[in-house]
Amino acid sequence: MTAKTLSPQIPFRYRSVDGPTGITRDTAKRLAGHLGVDETQAIHLALRELATRVLPQYEADDGPLTDAQFRQIKKIAAVGKKKSVRSSLLDNTPA
Repeated sequence: MTAKTLSPQIPFRYRSVDGPTGITRDTAKRLAGHLGVDETQAIHLALRELATRVLPQYEADDGPLTDAQFRQIKKIAAVGKKKSVRSSLLDNTPA
């Protein structure tokens, strides 16, 4: 028995009406025309935008910082002269 290989392409079917889970070919053509690309590129752009919004854009880390890591960060952050910042945007004098 041989393993089934995945095709580099998938079937794509437009919807008969625009809805929350798909669009008609007419809408795809209008979108592509508005973007100045062909329909295939419009689909790729839409999928890229969805992937950026839905999928994590970074690799998962090892979880929360340990107490030792927090102490190390606090130690490094405390190095140097402490300074304060005063805002001149707000008038702090009583009216």
